[in-house]
Amino acid sequence: WLRRTTHYLFIVVVAVNSTLLTINAGDYIFYTDWAWTSFVVFSISQSTMLVVGAIYYMLFTGVPGTATYYATIMTIYTWVAKGAWFALGYPYDFIAVPVWIPSAMLLDLTYWATRRNKHAAIIIGGTLVGLSLPLFNMINLLLIRDPLEMAFKYPRPTLPPYMTPIEPQVGKFYNSPVALGSGAGAVLSVPIAALGAKLNTWTYRWMAA
Repeated sequence: WLRRTTHYLFIVVVAVNSTLLTINAGDYIFYTDWAWTSFVVFSISQSTMLVVGAIYYMLFTGVPGTATYYATIMTIYTWVAKGAWFALGYPYDFIAVPVWIPSAMLLDLTYWATRRNKHAAIIIGGTLVGLSLPLFNMINLLLIRDPLEMAFKYPRPTLPPYMTPIEPQVGKFYNSPVALGSGAGAVLSVPIAALGAKLNTWTYRWMAA
């Protein structure tokens, strides 16, 4: 029971660190600065980051709902960070909270509907996460005051020149960033989900040692 309790606690620790990765990936506010200009890259990174941790802990506990629990911790922690920046005098839209929970719910539903079939969770659940996350996050972005305005109006002095936000260029890859992000995310989330499942196997072997 001690090891299992430790792993439940570890879910919180890893989810919080995943959130920190989101906030600090190359910038303090990666999402607001870059989600609009590099939405495809953002979609791929977020869907794969979510699925590897969510499926790891879902398979470890064997309980549908653990993935949503994982995503909820990430969401709450990001709202805490949003509140901290707001308390420092930055505008409310300075940090936009990514939408992880609906995609995690689809992963849980897949695991539940297939009667806890691990391979179905990897293939179907991973695909659904990759397909859905860009859609939910684009809807989220459209409800936020211009993220690029925030990026230019409140620059960070420590930001290196190559990370300076740029206006999105209109081209074939920007015509439908949701479609491109969903397609790439769906393909890449499956092998990353498989990696999460394999990490789970390694954990059990370590526990049995």
